[in-house]
Amino acid sequence: MLSVISEINRVSSQQFYGRVAGIQGLLVEVGGIQRHLSIGSRVELLARGDALVPCEVVGFRNDRALLMPFGSLDGVGMGCKALIAEQDPVIYPDASWLGRVVNAMGEPVDGGPPLRKGSVAVALKNTAPPAHSRQRVGGKIDLGVRSLNSFATCCRGQRMGIFAGSGVGKSVLLSMLARNTAADVNIIGLIGERGREVQEFLEDDLGPEGLARSIVVVATSDEPALMRRQAAYLTLALSEYFRDQEKDVLCLMDSVTRFAMAQRDVGLSGGEPPASKGYTPTVFSELPKLLERAGPGPGKGTITGLFTVLVEGDDHNEPVADAVRGILDGHIVMERKIAERGRYPAINVLKSVSRTMPGCNTEEENQVVNVAKQLLSTYEDMAEMIRLGAYRRGTDPNVDAAMFYYPLLENFMSQRKEENTGLADCYAELERILNTEPQFEGQEQAV
Repeated sequence: MLSVISEINRVSSQQFYGRVAGIQGLLVEVGGIQRHLSIGSRVELLARGDALVPCEVVGFRNDRALLMPFGSLDGVGMGCKALIAEQDPVIYPDASWLGRVVNAMGEPVDGGPPLRKGSVAVALKNTAPPAHSRQRVGGKIDLGVRSLNSFATCCRGQRMGIFAGSGVGKSVLLSMLARNTAADVNIIGLIGERGREVQEFLEDDLGPEGLARSIVVVATSDEPALMRRQAAYLTLALSEYFRDQEKDVLCLMDSVTRFAMAQRDVGLSGGEPPASKGYTPTVFSELPKLLERAGPGPGKGTITGLFTVLVEGDDHNEPVADAVRGILDGHIVMERKIAERGRYPAINVLKSVSRTMPGCNTEEENQVVNVAKQLLSTYEDMAEMIRLGAYRRGTDPNVDAAMFYYPLLENFMSQRKEENTGLADCYAELERILNTEPQFEGQEQAV
């Protein structure tokens, strides 16, 4: 009943409309109503056959409003009527949406029944809570992945980036996190995903158990830029809805880079000049607005955000990756050379950083992690000489110890996607490995 009253109150007593005055590519020029519009306003084009094409205002030029469509422009021509829609797009989510797959408009795309409409309106383009009203990050959250639990421990309300090139295993890692993480609700945004892989992700990677406590937002790569961008906004809006119900939410987004590409397409179509490698200035202003919405809320609810970043050409310093790394509370680096040698998830723990560590760990846990990192770092520094046979065992006891422990640590960090290892078990296993007495050529030696 409340949602019906809210909808009635939102209906304007007047309706303004203009006419299509020009079309260039996916950019539609509309005249006659530009004084009643602003950036972000919604307009519906009445195409031939009385089909409505939703659009968004992305700019103004020569006393005309510039629109981009959320769908196909088939049937839209010169003189078509343009109707002003609701000014602030909102959704009405509900707990019954769990287990469902929706598009960027919040419509079901899994073949199931219509979604139940909730009583609370949530703005798609919401703003982050004021800094002074937010709680601090909570205690450690169990991610179920050994390399992350041990070397990049994450806390409730933390925001982490997963940086990787294409085909290195980001989607599989996300599915492991969705199934294993100890959160009340998962909100998964697949932004610009390959259409063929969506069903594979839902059935093979996420599985029925993971889907049951998740809402999956899908915008495939062939959809318009506005749909891909709005899918990211919807992912955060759904996360905020459950956070305000004092739930611990895990927000997974794959990927922030495709959101940035969609925003770039929108900016370039509106006449915005490219600034850095083709990305427009609004890309770098929209990224913090999106990512800052995750994190602790004013109440008990939290949004733990894990956002993947598709680094172009495996360059981890490209503009989007560099900007996102400065916004988030840590970064997880996945490398192709680790995947090529068959260790999955291909996480480089020496380059990965969690900004809540070491503050969230005990002194004993930090000591175990530091010793393991020192051994890995020592081996990586000498790896080339060891492979070439240029290093003679016994020359440096630290290198000898690293050569012994390195295979054990590599095996520890290797994990099948159906495996799940808890926080306490991770530290216990890591400590057990480091307490193993090194053996060289059948003789025991001290580390």
